[in-house]
Amino acid sequence: MMNPKEIFKLRKEQSKLQKQMEQIFSTAEKRDIKVVVRGDRKIEAIYIEDEEQKELKDLINSAMKDVNKRVEKQLRGQLSELGFPGL
Repeated sequence: MMNPKEIFKLRKEQSKLQKQMEQIFSTAEKRDIKVVVRGDRKIEAIYIEDEEQKELKDLINSAMKDVNKRVEKQLRGQLSELGFPGL
């Protein structure tokens, strides 16, 4: 079992890595549509005919957040069944 100092160190490192992922961007364009995605898999912006589609971006990010929570919950249950409690 990890001691509190080790846990704090891991969380700090995780936060650092998360911030690094947020600084990586990829842009894809086709015809009049452009999508900008961050390294943490969040959509930064969607443009259709050079007009930003903030509502669409927010809707997709919300759906992605929800599905990530559901997948994490399912994986935790499966890992627990395999004898890895508390993950």
